[in-house]
Amino acid sequence: MRSNMRAAVGGVAAGTIAALLLAAPHAAQAQSGGQAPLTAQEAQALQAELQQMRSDSDAARRQEAQRERRIDEIEQRLQQATGVAPTTQAGDQTQIMEIPPTSDLNPEANLAPNPNDRFQIYGFAQTDYIQDFKRVDPAWADTLRPSKIPTVPGAFGSDGQSLFSIKQSRLGFQGATDLLGKPATFKFEFDLFGVGADAGQTTMRIRHVYATWGPFLFGQTNTLFMDGDIFPNTIDYWGPPGMVFLRNPQFRWTIVNGAHNRFAIAIEKPGNDADAGQLRQVDPSLAVSSKNVVPDFTAQYRYTGGWGHLQIAGILRDLGFETIGNQANEPKGDVLGWGVDVTTSVKTWGSDKILFGIVYGEGIANLMNDGGTDLAAGGTLAHPNAEAVPLLGISAYYDHYWNKHFSTSLGWSETQVWNRSLQLGDAFNQGQYASVNLLWTPDPRLLFGGELLWGRRQDNNGDNGDDVRMQFSAKYSFTSKDWFQ
Repeated sequence: MRSNMRAAVGGVAAGTIAALLLAAPHAAQAQSGGQAPLTAQEAQALQAELQQMRSDSDAARRQEAQRERRIDEIEQRLQQATGVAPTTQAGDQTQIMEIPPTSDLNPEANLAPNPNDRFQIYGFAQTDYIQDFKRVDPAWADTLRPSKIPTVPGAFGSDGQSLFSIKQSRLGFQGATDLLGKPATFKFEFDLFGVGADAGQTTMRIRHVYATWGPFLFGQTNTLFMDGDIFPNTIDYWGPPGMVFLRNPQFRWTIVNGAHNRFAIAIEKPGNDADAGQLRQVDPSLAVSSKNVVPDFTAQYRYTGGWGHLQIAGILRDLGFETIGNQANEPKGDVLGWGVDVTTSVKTWGSDKILFGIVYGEGIANLMNDGGTDLAAGGTLAHPNAEAVPLLGISAYYDHYWNKHFSTSLGWSETQVWNRSLQLGDAFNQGQYASVNLLWTPDPRLLFGGELLWGRRQDNNGDNGDDVRMQFSAKYSFTSKDWFQ
């Protein structure tokens, strides 16, 4: 459709050039005195022809704008019906719009345009009201993470809390072009959910900053060990704990990128946390720190068919540690970490789908959505050693679409770790999470919904605690396509 428009505009331009070429000899002859100048009738005819061409060009632009608006309407209807934007790629990708035509008032900006250039501003404004019937770590009260549920009653205060948050609100910029004969893209995206030193704060948090050129990607985005397409249609921010979920700085090479098969490898930023456990009771000054000498190595194979997709991903990592302040930083060393993640989405009927993932490994906790530690002290106090902590994660959800406006997501997820012999009794052992919701999208740009959530944490010594909460959210999504056509 866009190519038809370019052909139409090209035809108008060609006609204009032809008219100018026909007029040029008359002008040259008039200046040289070779022939008589244009008559008033000839000038009037050329002026009328020029006005008609300008009118046709303006009409073509209006017609193209109408077609673009109709394309948007069709895409929105299809997205309502299927839950997936027709031109959206799998994974954490957002649709990219065409750059609008430059105004004739600035003709210099139209010189040598690249028809493959795209740019988009996108995001959403979201407000969450959470009624928590129990109590969790106040730095993480605006979402439900099982690892943040207390196992000692009253640890964070008495039960019951009313919360409001705009932290999920998001803003992003992305673009695409051709560079040296290969497609090139970039993405910069952030939300307001503070983590780390900013946990509990409403502050800018980088989600994606990356660029691609041909088969290569560099920057921060989803780790290859992750499958973002099994994240359910929920409104809780953090989501299922038993799935891999990490956006990580990396260098990636997509070796195969076909219609059905994709294979990629990457080196990624390493990271691990170490739990000294009972060793600190023997030496309270013990300061065990992670040490990362080599990057993580990840690989991913994905098959996509009419029924859904299957993805298998793996990771190898060197989990290093050392003791700060001791002579030669002893004890120190490294342990091999590894993991395998198998995920799938299966279409059932209509737009419904099953989302399932199972991951197992040793020393992969910091890649999980929630819970656990990578390294821990094992053996005995007399002969301690560092061990990679085994972990199993499961996530199982069903996304159901009642009709084009109402949907429900229902499911359960779990993270289970096998604690090492010298970990303390309050070390994380198991986290469970379940949710069900009802969402209403009267328009693709609007979402209102309520969600019931339950979470449970169990410690190494068997102590446990749970949390029940309700969340109500309202969201308005926007894109520069709303303003520029």
